[in-house]
Amino acid sequence: MVMKLDRRSLLLTASGAAALPLLGLGSRVAFAARDEVIVRIETDIKNLDPANRIGSIEDNIIIAVCQTLARFKPGSLEWELDAAKSIDQVSETEIKFELNPGQMFHGGYGEMTAEDVKFSYERFITPAADGSKPAYADDWGALDKVEVTGKYTGRILFKNPAPAIWVIGIPDGSGGILSKKAAGELKEKISTTLIGSGPYMLKEWKPNDHLTLEANPDYKGTDKANFQRIVLKPIQEWKTALLAFQAKEIAHTEIEPTAIPEIEKDPDSAVIKMEAIDYQWIGINMEKPPFDDLKVRQAIRYGIDVDAIIAGAFSGTVQRAKTLLAPGLLGHWDQAPVYQFDPAKAKALLEEAGKPSFDCTLTCLSDATTQAIAQIVQANLAEIGVNVKISALDGGAYWGMGEGDKSKDLELTIIPYTSKFDPSFQTQWFLSEQVSIWNWQRWRSPEFDQLHKEAASITDNAKRAEKYIRMQQLLDESATCIWITHGVHDFAHAKWLSPAILPNGNNWQFRYFKEA
Repeated sequence: MVMKLDRRSLLLTASGAAALPLLGLGSRVAFAARDEVIVRIETDIKNLDPANRIGSIEDNIIIAVCQTLARFKPGSLEWELDAAKSIDQVSETEIKFELNPGQMFHGGYGEMTAEDVKFSYERFITPAADGSKPAYADDWGALDKVEVTGKYTGRILFKNPAPAIWVIGIPDGSGGILSKKAAGELKEKISTTLIGSGPYMLKEWKPNDHLTLEANPDYKGTDKANFQRIVLKPIQEWKTALLAFQAKEIAHTEIEPTAIPEIEKDPDSAVIKMEAIDYQWIGINMEKPPFDDLKVRQAIRYGIDVDAIIAGAFSGTVQRAKTLLAPGLLGHWDQAPVYQFDPAKAKALLEEAGKPSFDCTLTCLSDATTQAIAQIVQANLAEIGVNVKISALDGGAYWGMGEGDKSKDLELTIIPYTSKFDPSFQTQWFLSEQVSIWNWQRWRSPEFDQLHKEAASITDNAKRAEKYIRMQQLLDESATCIWITHGVHDFAHAKWLSPAILPNGNNWQFRYFKEA
């Protein structure tokens, strides 16, 4: 989801970080053995099913292991052919494709055919037995069906135009082509057993310790693996990751902006800086009293000092957000209001609502930056009579609330999501149908839902932008979201390594990682 969605976390603490080697692999492994590269990921995996993945970490693994009809070029949103020998958009509602013959799924699951493409895409629009949709259903929401016209050929037919399909569909995680046979045999195990035909295969997964991608000997495409192994190490704490990088136990990691000067002193290391289009916010569950009262939600919005959060939790290294879609994205609402900290106004609204004082819980991830945000919020709201208890959870427990409607009892939540370059990817998580999954505000708006559907099905960018701006206005009127930042992405990597990262900063193209 976009989103900065985490997994079961490797519980490495700052105190434990002092002992080396931090990761139990030894520094010579990561920076010397060129058949292997060790990369830090922020959290462990939970679901590698393309239709039900949690976020970009799994996205990146899927794209390394599975082929797509077309793939993004290294570090670019331009695409080129992958599993497809040819692919043509013959109309706004039809795409024809022909597969390269002889592309084999690893594990003995045979050759990729058009039936596998049909299965992989149509499962996004096929409800489960209980009627629920896959988490990423909206990525293929315009799909009518995939018609198989030959062993290697087919037609992708849409109910209406789908302009985002070339950004968040075909070349992305939602475009990963699975083996129909393997999925049928694995059933629910598909969440942790990924069978693909790409340059890498999932060799080993030790929960909360490491995941190993190994070069696929049966891969028939043009992107031959540059490393025999890519080892992914989940490290939730930024400081621990920095220490592991400085100890040369990992060769690539995202870092906090404040760590850049330290990395730049190391002649063997390099830094990559990218502006982010993500969104972090405080969500308010409008179904939980007293937050079911609009005045209470408005009071909370005036009662939180976002500028203090930017200064205190982020050391002023990020810009404040004022709306869902980041500047530069289609539909960015430039005129969105900025709500300044106003305790007096907040208290007045609580008095009008008849709730001058109450207790509530703020749920968040347990990393240091998020807990710093939580503590500022706690102090702010205490000024207006709201007593906040902080519930800091590891990634597994936190993101697990996206399953089985566990989020229904949340009150206030600090939420970080990652983004993609079509606005429909961001807006989909606020739909009514996402209430039991990722819409933790439990906000329902028929107008928002309809606008989302309309905007995703027209090709006129000006008209699309108007609809996305109106959708953000509706969110603003609900007072269910207090926007914090769109963030930044900064990376440290060994100079011998050349990483490939898409412009959103979240999608790492492991198939293109190579020696510099």
